[in-house]
Amino acid sequence: MPEKVDIHGVMIDNVSMDEALEIVYGMLEGHSANKIYTPNAEIIMQANRDPELMNILNGAQLLVPDGAGVVLASRILKRRLKEKVSGIDLVKKILLDTEKRPVSFFILGGKPGVAEKAAVNILSEHPKAVIAGYRHGYFDESEIPEIIKEINDSRAEVLLVGLGAPKQEKWIHRHADMLNVRVIIGVGGAIDVFAGTAALAPEFMRKAGLEWLFRLVREPRRYKRMMDLPRFMMLTFRKRLKKN
Repeated sequence: MPEKVDIHGVMIDNVSMDEALEIVYGMLEGHSANKIYTPNAEIIMQANRDPELMNILNGAQLLVPDGAGVVLASRILKRRLKEKVSGIDLVKKILLDTEKRPVSFFILGGKPGVAEKAAVNILSEHPKAVIAGYRHGYFDESEIPEIIKEINDSRAEVLLVGLGAPKQEKWIHRHADMLNVRVIIGVGGAIDVFAGTAALAPEFMRKAGLEWLFRLVREPRRYKRMMDLPRFMMLTFRKRLKKN
């Protein structure tokens, strides 16, 4: 099992992208649904206000650092994480590897029509991938039994859930035991990116840890949520000063 790194109560697995990928392939050979969450600084701050979310995150079979801020915090706290392992990059790696090992996916999330577009785009780029099914993320409680049946009937190995945090983590936690998939990944807005209805930050901004700025410019309404970023760093520096 990988070493755990405590980032404000969230126990992140200290893995590289390649190590995370190896763990995923091990999960695919198993017999139960393994939960993978990808917390960034915002989600970690939400977890500090929501004990249920904190317990859900720490109950994952794999918890990877999705964001340069989380990796930076680990360095400030002298608990160095190996590297950022974002949810979308992990999924892209699995898709690239379908050339060698075909994997079947079910896509759950996005507005009506978005999951379908994502499926079409994924298959055009990765013809060896199998999209066993897809469904939009606009549903109510009464539809969940039907959704569970649809996912199980599809015989998908990997379920991608893009309902936004913390809704997707709570949904996965509550329903994982009913699902016959091997891996469930909370992917946030990745479904929109695969569909082409949202853009990923340019590579230079991602490498510089400026994805938050890209998202803020494109979606100014996010500014209230993004106040968690300076709070996250302030909490990090306070903890570092206490240690000193």
